[in-house]
Amino acid sequence: MAGPGYGKRSAPDQVQRPKADFTHLPPREAAIAAYIDRLPEGADISVKTLAKTLPYGQCALRTALNRIQSAGHLRRGRERLESEAGGNRWITRSWFSRTARDDAWWAAFTRGDVTEPPPKPTRSRAHILLAALGRTAPALSLSAADCANLAPLLTEWFARGATEDTILRALTDGLPTAIHHPAALLRRRLTDKLPPEPVRTPPRRTLECANCGLPGRPEALPGGMCRACRGDHLRQPNPLLPAPSVQAHAQQIRAAMSARRHTPTPG
Repeated sequence: MAGPGYGKRSAPDQVQRPKADFTHLPPREAAIAAYIDRLPEGADISVKTLAKTLPYGQCALRTALNRIQSAGHLRRGRERLESEAGGNRWITRSWFSRTARDDAWWAAFTRGDVTEPPPKPTRSRAHILLAALGRTAPALSLSAADCANLAPLLTEWFARGATEDTILRALTDGLPTAIHHPAALLRRRLTDKLPPEPVRTPPRRTLECANCGLPGRPEALPGGMCRACRGDHLRQPNPLLPAPSVQAHAQQIRAAMSARRHTPTPG
């Protein structure tokens, strides 16, 4: 896995992987995009690492990644993460989307307006925790059928961000002296102590130019490139002069040429 800044982060709400991926890209870019798409979450997708695996040099890979970004599959930027201690820090990110996205979608993603479903824990995780309760509290030993019946309730705890330690304390603290029906007791606790749904806070993200790393608003980085790197300042024509100014300038030129013709040439 990569260190902060180059690990792959999958963008949400992607289409299923089709048989022919990235056919709208040139062959080299399509091959690189397909390779990145199949890498696991957090895999290193820096130019140096890709050059060790793919048959392309770093310069070619850098160009290809910029083209993949221009096509709407990749964005690079920064995101603020909060620590458990209450602090926060900004880390660099590389977001990849199998589905090509336009600049408006990436702007909405940066603002947090794109729904990002949290990863759903597998049922086996809940089943394993319930099956292991008997080791912590023998009076809470459950049958396989009990684990299967209670697992959906416990899965909802995981979906709301509860940790295993939090769940164990909620299920085992303050147990009565005699427990005749452990499954019934656990069902009541899983229902009555269910934590509230987490408050959704919008992410703090910024995008950066793929070429020079200049941070900016998504609207200022169409295709993931800033104005200077796109060369827009070079392509913009000079503003047109108003008609009276053009006519006056033409008259000055004609007057100067006429005066030059009538000026005697020194012998």
